[in-house]
Amino acid sequence: MVDEWIFNERDRKILKRRLLYGICYEPLAEEFDLSVRQIKAIVYKTQKVLFSKI
Repeated sequence: MVDEWIFNERDRKILKRRLLYGICYEPLAEEFDLSVRQIKAIVYKTQKVLFSKI
């Protein structure tokens, strides 16, 4: 479902790594060269989109 409803590739990768692999926000921020706040916002936004489709 993630691939169907999350169109931005970076956001899709972040959400998958957070939900499927349980990676914490700090390592994701380092990996994607973003702040922890930005990662949290992306996860929140994409989860909202994804869960509205269920």
